[in-house]
Amino acid sequence: MPIDPYILLLLGTVGLAALIPARGVAADTVSGVSTGAIAFLFFLYGARLSTREAMDGLRHWRLHVTVLACTFVIFPLLGLATGALVPTILTDPLYQGVLFLTLVPSTVQSSIAFTSMARGNVPAAICAGSFSSIIGIVVTPLLAAALLGSAGGGFSADSLLEIVLQLLVPFLAGQVTRRWIGGFLTRHKRILGLVDRGSILLVVYSAFSEGMVRGIWHQVSPARLGALLVVEAVILAVMLALTWYGGKALGFGREDRIAIQFAGSKKSLASGLPMASVLFGAQASLAVLPLMLFHQMQLMVCAVIAKRRARDEAVQADEPAALQRV
Repeated sequence: MPIDPYILLLLGTVGLAALIPARGVAADTVSGVSTGAIAFLFFLYGARLSTREAMDGLRHWRLHVTVLACTFVIFPLLGLATGALVPTILTDPLYQGVLFLTLVPSTVQSSIAFTSMARGNVPAAICAGSFSSIIGIVVTPLLAAALLGSAGGGFSADSLLEIVLQLLVPFLAGQVTRRWIGGFLTRHKRILGLVDRGSILLVVYSAFSEGMVRGIWHQVSPARLGALLVVEAVILAVMLALTWYGGKALGFGREDRIAIQFAGSKKSLASGLPMASVLFGAQASLAVLPLMLFHQMQLMVCAVIAKRRARDEAVQADEPAALQRV
């Protein structure tokens, strides 16, 4: 199971924040630049998403409702269940981070990539991931207010407005300007990838710098980190099983089940990090730690599953030809 090189960059960014944290004016500058970069990222998301694609995807409403239910209902229920592990296995701040992780929208890029690799319904994965990201801009803060309350950093109408202004408004602006710049972005997909990864690195550096300055990292021991990894592995395994076998129970075909599994079992760093910085404030570095670990875990596990699904499909495709030769 390969380690995503980008995760090494994330770890390096955390190390940089530990050695050279941004302070004072530098911290304010880094925070402002990261906020602008995330807004620009969601502008590019909006400019890239075809409105016709989104409209066509609405015809697959059962699949999208299933993915949304996994993302914003089943996941949060699993997150709440981990509260029983406090304080023996998880500390309260780590539990809050795990719960926040379960409230975050699904991914777009990796859901599409793994669905394509496994020979699933790629258009459905595109729409499911996009719908989850858009809806999550409002739903995630509301769920955080209901489930985390004041422990989540003091949710308020102002924090919801800040998230909407930072994520949803740029996305809608991108949709409006798509007719003029959509073609350019489609031809230069690497631009979106660079902005995506660069903006996340900025947010991570800003959040972990603040955590270092405030001494938050002294609260986490290696044993707690190991326990956190085990808890997240169980959550991921449960969601992968539910999305695959649940899709079969609901009558979806193989290609749709693949899209459901990869879109319904993932959580987005790009959406989660800026939301955490708004909702958790000074505690954001601990809050995003579970999300960063889960992100790498889901990439490693889903890469293996996607390759296995592709091999299974290849074997099934070869069987009729072999029978004809016989």
